[in-house]
Formats: sequence, structure tokens, C-alpha cells
Amino acid sequence: MNKIILPALLLGMVAFNAAAEESADPQVKRGEYLARAGDCVACHTKAGGEPFAGGLPMATPIGTIYSTNITPDKQSGIGGYSYDDFQKAVRHGVAKNGDTLYPAMPYPSYAVVSDEDMQALYAYFMHGVKPVEQANQESDIPWPLSMRWPLAIWRGVFAPDVKAFQPAKGQDAVLARGQYLVEGLGHCGACHTPRSITMQEKALNNDEGSDFLSGSRAPIDGWTASNLRGDGRDGLGRWSEDDLVQFLRMGRNDHTAVFGGMTDVVQHSLQHLTAEDATAIARYLKSLGAKDPNQVGFTPDDTVAKALWKGDDSKTGASVYVDSCAACHKTDGSGYQRFFPELRGNPVVLASDPTSLIHIVLSGAQLPGMKGAPSVITMPAFGWRLNDQQVADVVNFIRTSWGNTATSEVSASDVAKIRKDEAVVHQQGNVDVEKLTP
Repeated sequence: MNKIILPALLLGMVAFNAAAEESADPQVKRGEYLARAGDCVACHTKAGGEPFAGGLPMATPIGTIYSTNITPDKQSGIGGYSYDDFQKAVRHGVAKNGDTLYPAMPYPSYAVVSDEDMQALYAYFMHGVKPVEQANQESDIPWPLSMRWPLAIWRGVFAPDVKAFQPAKGQDAVLARGQYLVEGLGHCGACHTPRSITMQEKALNNDEGSDFLSGSRAPIDGWTASNLRGDGRDGLGRWSEDDLVQFLRMGRNDHTAVFGGMTDVVQHSLQHLTAEDATAIARYLKSLGAKDPNQVGFTPDDTVAKALWKGDDSKTGASVYVDSCAACHKTDGSGYQRFFPELRGNPVVLASDPTSLIHIVLSGAQLPGMKGAPSVITMPAFGWRLNDQQVADVVNFIRTSWGNTATSEVSASDVAKIRKDEAVVHQQGNVDVEKLTP
């Protein structure tokens, strides 16, 4: 999913809001809320385009596909869909013409969405969304890989049966609600669960194993999705339920701030959830056990902080950190709460895959204001003035300081590979690395 669309989507969201507000139908309003919970607008709106009119490019290993027009336009959208056509597409992955949808559409997750919620979503998309005449764009996947019939086989083998979510007997109602949102409309596993070589999620729920929500194993648009389980090092084990609620609703908490693709999720979806639903999601995530129960947790160490305080920047990467990072993240890596994330003990820093950390050093990031947290947080890009070796050095410094103990070392070639990623190039602009001097 291409996530480099935030500024362009902001204007489109005005139309998104206005369309539903024109309707007094409670079913339409409920459908609008559910569409937000599912973050439908992020994938079905291209940069600068009309909400839900499609056209957003999505890179896959076999080529680029484009999201479809899901406005109620009768010619190019879904205006001619009956309710049954609609629910078959959303929950079964089958379009009105019988084609199987690419699994970039998370219909394996939506298979648990209830009939009542599907009816509300249908009402919203038919009566609360402005119709937009915009033809769907064909994929750039070459023949014979572009043939649809193999997708039907994939769906038959890997997609679950469509069955509305049912809480376990005696399950706490708040936990059950959180589970429904996480596994269903929120489709959190689509990014946060590793996939097999055949591209299906290794687990669609916690009952299928601890791979569920244990973090992606491959970058998505140049970012790796974090471990959402209870691991004490690279997961949510050290976060409280309140920490997680704040992160979901505001995109920041005392420990960190959202970046990358998750920015869109908070901007367009999570910040609009009720406090009750945000709490339900947080409580459910906190109920998940660790992927690795033997994982060694984080222990702070002030050795590097004391050295920097005394002016000793002899550790490789320390001088780059002091020049470029310390003003916001401090020499002890503690950052500034709710503004500049703490780097010591940060799960993203401690993750085995350093892709996200390298990416954010190269490209920077901006977190827009959210409800309850209106300030904008900006991290500048450093890819334009740091060469590959300098980026590798400062990333290694961050990953091995203040108690952070990285399990792998980043090389200049690792940085060069990420710098060439299309998503990273788009964000940092074309940088002539050869002209950057150490």
C-alpha cells in the first residue's frame, strides 16, 4: 500500500466528511464510522484525488496494481452493486463480474465482519459517499502473471470461510469488541502479521498461533510493521493500556510518535474511534502473549550518555548523532515526551530489522495534529547531506547506546539499498550520494 499520500488526502477528507454529514440516516452515519474503522479511504484515494475514487498505486512483487473506484457512480464505481454484490466483494474477495480480487484488498480479515455492519457499510457507500466518475486503472502486472484464475485458486486455498465474529463463551465484552475490531475491520494483521512465501498471513487470529501481529518480516513501502504482541524488547510489553490508547488516538505517547504508513492509519481511522473502541483495541492487544517468551527485555545503561556529557564522541557515529540528532532526542536518548520520541528502549530501535530506522533518518517524517494533540511533529530528512556510511554509523550508534543492544550491524550497503527503494526516493528526492562527502 502506498503511504506517501497524507498531504494530498487532507483536502479530500473535507469532502469525505461533508458527504456523510448531509445524511440524517443513522444507518449511513454508522456506516461512515465503520468505514473509518476500516480506513477504507487510505487505499481507495490517490494523491490529489476524490475520496474513494481509487487509482492509488500499490507495489507488489509482481507489478503495480491500482485501487478501485468504490464511490456509488454507476459507470465506473459500485453504484450498480446490490448488497449481495457488495458483501461478496468485501468479505469473499469476489467482484461483481466474478473476478477474484487481489489480496491487497484484505477480504481475509473482513470475513469476520457481521451482517449488521456490512449493511451499514453498504448504506454509507451508496448514500453517504459522493459518486465520482473515474475509470479504474488496469494493473501493470505483465501477462501471464496478470491472469485472474490463479487468484481464485489462492482464495480457495488460503481465504477463510466467511463467518461473523462470535466472542468466546464468557469472554469479557471489552476484549471481545477489541478482538473484533483488530481481526476484522481494522485488518491489523494485513501489515503486522508476517506472510508465507505464498503471501497469505501466517495467522489470521491469535488462536492460529503467535505469528499473529508479531510484526512484518518484509518492508512495506520502505517501512517494517512493528510487533504488537507482549514482547518486552521489540513489542508492547513495556507499554501500559493507557500508553497504547494515547498512541492510537493521538499518534504519540510518552515513549514514541507514529511515523510511516501508520501515520495514515491514525490520521484517517484511529483518531476518529470512540474512546470505548480505542480502549477495547488497546486492551485486546495487551492481552496477547509474547511471540518470544525468552526475549531479553530492555535495561537502561547511562555509559554513553555520560561520555557524551563529558564531550567524548569517540564512539563511531557519536559525532553525527550529536550534530544531527541530540538537539531533539537528547544525548541520553530520552527525547521530549509527546514531541520527540525516546530512542533508548524504543521498540522500533530494538527491532531486529533496522529498515524503518534507516528510512526515517534518510527521509524524515511529519506527524500532523490530531484530536487532543494538535501540534505538528516534524523530523527533517538527513539523506540529502549524510552519505551511506554516515547513516549506517549513526543508526548503529543509536541501536547500541543507552542500553539498546542491536542484534545486527547496519552497513553502508544496507543503507544504499534502502535509499534506492522507490518509496524512499519519493520522500527524500533524488540525492546524488556520490557527491556527499564524509
